[in-house]
Amino acid sequence: MQKEKDVAIVGSGLVGSLLAIFLRKQGHKVTVFDRRPDVRKVQFSGRSINLAMSNRGWKALREAGIEDEIRDLALPLDKRAMHVEGQEVYFQKYGEEGEAIYSISRGVLNRKMIDLAESAGAEFRFEEKIWDVDMEKARLYTGESEKSVWKEYQFDLIFGADGAFSRVRHKMQRQSRFNYSQHFIDVGYKELTILANEDGSHKLDNSSFHIWPRGNFMLIAMPNLDGTFTCTLFMPFEGETSFESIKTEQQADAFFENYFPDIKEEISNLKKDFFKNPTSAMVTIKCFPWSYFDKITLVGDSAHAIVPFYGQGMNAGFEDISVLNEKINKYGNDWQQIFEEYQTERKPNADAIAELSYRNFMEMSSKTADPMFLLRKKIEKKFAQEHPELWAPLYSRVTFSDKAYSEALKIGDYQRGIMDQVMKIPQIEEKWDSKEIEDKIIDLIKK
Repeated sequence: MQKEKDVAIVGSGLVGSLLAIFLRKQGHKVTVFDRRPDVRKVQFSGRSINLAMSNRGWKALREAGIEDEIRDLALPLDKRAMHVEGQEVYFQKYGEEGEAIYSISRGVLNRKMIDLAESAGAEFRFEEKIWDVDMEKARLYTGESEKSVWKEYQFDLIFGADGAFSRVRHKMQRQSRFNYSQHFIDVGYKELTILANEDGSHKLDNSSFHIWPRGNFMLIAMPNLDGTFTCTLFMPFEGETSFESIKTEQQADAFFENYFPDIKEEISNLKKDFFKNPTSAMVTIKCFPWSYFDKITLVGDSAHAIVPFYGQGMNAGFEDISVLNEKINKYGNDWQQIFEEYQTERKPNADAIAELSYRNFMEMSSKTADPMFLLRKKIEKKFAQEHPELWAPLYSRVTFSDKAYSEALKIGDYQRGIMDQVMKIPQIEEKWDSKEIEDKIIDLIKK
């Protein structure tokens, strides 16, 4: 056991709650602050994108001793269901037999994680907003407003787990030589819902991640335990087909009927959610350093917010906590060394998954409907099955492995170069499963 510290965590989201569980297991006193109300007592905001738990997330939950309780909330998805215009629905397996991502409602999971953290002994202080942070002395200042009388809290350690627009990181940004960047993409998202059948069953296959790729926009749907699907419409903010262009119910009817005819019986509910729920933006945030004065550090989106197109935001945040806990076990009470090694190890991996997530948006929205892209994936999959020692698809390296994201990006770029050459071979459509193509890939690897 470590020497007990009085620890503050700013942010009661998924990463902050998991961190609270780990720190309690290490014997520390933990207080979690959040400016929002207790999510267990309010309806969620209509800004959710269902979570896709994969290997990295499960590993962290297993280390925290709560994996089994969270699996009860999840539905395994072993394939994509592609709803391409003018074609029958077809399916793409994610990986090998038994490999799946797990759909979990963000609201359901967040409520459970807070329950588990409280059961472990963490104290939660909701509707208490942080206005200032004294990083050198590990003090937090809270109050009703920026001009009200503030309450001062003294801690030994402070962790910023308060998301992409972190108040803790904002204070860090005032330090000399703090590097920071944010990049918003021109695409926003809106949460929609497909209701359950009257008997509570799902209206679509409930072991698939459903995608309607439509070029510069797309719809996705992930199943929930109650028979509903949480859908997310990703679309440009402005332009010919955009959130801005749909202002009336008639325009919404025409949009859904034209682009999503296979779920036209759901238009009434999709349209209701379209006008009820907010349109949200997506941002990539990079910064460094993540730690100051051996008293304060950033975790999760506070350190590295990413766009959601690889399903790795939560998984990357949970992996932060797993790595942090590993450093705590390694260095004991040397928090300067713990924080230094944590940030040095995680930063390149955070940058790598940010890049991979951005690229995957292009793949999901447009390339998944491209026959040559699908052929390319088919060749990769066949070669990987026959030569697993030589090739693992990039998606599997990211999703079904806990090896470094930076390694996955590097190897993925190398393999992409090989496949670029393979796809230039004359008559590749006819030859794709021949010995000639197999030998060609092996030769390119050997070079």
